[in-house]
Amino acid sequence: MTITKPQLSFSQIINMNVGFFGIQYSFGLQQTAINPIYDFLGAHPDQIPLLNLAGPMTGLLIQPIIGALSDKTWHPRFGRRKPYFFIGALFCSLCLFVYPFSSSLWMAGGLLWVLDAANNTAMEPYRAFIADKLPPPQLATGFLTQSFFTGLGITLANVSLYLFQKIHFLKQTHGQIPYWVFGSFFLGSLCSILSVAWSISKTPEIPPTAEELAALKANKRSVFEPFIEIVAAIKDMPLVMWQLALVYLFQWYALFCYWQNASKSIAQSVWKTTPSKDPALYEQAVGWTGLVNGWYNVATFLSAFGLVWLAKKYSPKWVHAFCLMLAAIGLLTFPHIENKYLLFAPMTGFGIAWASMMGVPYLMVVGNIPKERYGVYMGIINMMIVIPMILQTTTFGFILNHFLNDDPGKAISFAGVFLLIACAATMLIKTSKPSAEEVSLPMGGGH
Repeated sequence: MTITKPQLSFSQIINMNVGFFGIQYSFGLQQTAINPIYDFLGAHPDQIPLLNLAGPMTGLLIQPIIGALSDKTWHPRFGRRKPYFFIGALFCSLCLFVYPFSSSLWMAGGLLWVLDAANNTAMEPYRAFIADKLPPPQLATGFLTQSFFTGLGITLANVSLYLFQKIHFLKQTHGQIPYWVFGSFFLGSLCSILSVAWSISKTPEIPPTAEELAALKANKRSVFEPFIEIVAAIKDMPLVMWQLALVYLFQWYALFCYWQNASKSIAQSVWKTTPSKDPALYEQAVGWTGLVNGWYNVATFLSAFGLVWLAKKYSPKWVHAFCLMLAAIGLLTFPHIENKYLLFAPMTGFGIAWASMMGVPYLMVVGNIPKERYGVYMGIINMMIVIPMILQTTTFGFILNHFLNDDPGKAISFAGVFLLIACAATMLIKTSKPSAEEVSLPMGGGH
């Protein structure tokens, strides 16, 4: 027996995704604030990639395991995906509160491992949650609503860094960390747990059928089961996912290069300084980077629902390729801009591409995977994201030091070239244009 999923109203789709806002606020702080904290604590430029190893490694280890576990979970009161949302958000909230108290590089690096593990525990089931809850005509709206909240959450995180910096009494420091950093992390701590709690309270999960429940109860659990399921799913992975893996190799390597070097590139091109040369000027560059990153995330949430229409008209493949082209052009021009206000222009295209990255690739693959494996396959897609990040953190320090002269501007240009390659790889994907029904906006309705 197969349950027919009811269409949800637009407000119901918004409610179920509000929790993604808090998760992405935390991710926004990781994009913009973590590396400057490392700089404040005295990290050398070629140490930064390795200090960021926590993100991809925890994603590689946590997300597919959580996906496989959540596929096999059901509790009459707590549901299938919700327990993982809550546990992840709770630990994320605690880590964000403690993080700015870091007094050394090892403490900051260690806390980042815990923070990223919590973020991944909360975020992985969210992709599967969309596939669980929504009928095919509403999948595009569901995934791109997550893009909207990605933009909104990261925007608030970045803008908060700039605004707290403007409060006079927050300009003092606790050890080597300015108090304005504390303000942003404390706000993120609240957003993380409260937004996830809202989604949990507002969105019931669809219970399994009697046959599915019997299969879950009959399934013999072991500590090795998630790993066996991951290996089996990779063996059965559809071709389109292998093709997407090639796109992700260049796309996510490039994004990590940008996030690690954005504030130093702006300091170099606009303020003509470095973290060690003039720490006070570098703080201004960090605050401005928050605004620049905030702006590209404004572009993300403003463009997210427009991408639904474009995917309907031109297919997800061509939409994503075009968006990657916009991002590549943006990063190739970024390090050459000396007027701080002009930095917002290339970041507009980057923000549109970020909206696509957060939603459109899932439209290419969701129709090719069985619903009983949504969780594990969403985790495997995240493996495709984090493996390039691991490669970046373990190789880019050498590239930056030996080939790019520790120049953050050249690092950004390097990222732009990799996004061009990702664009070309996207155009090689063999996929069909979705039907109008598969990408249509919701027309109302409810449970």
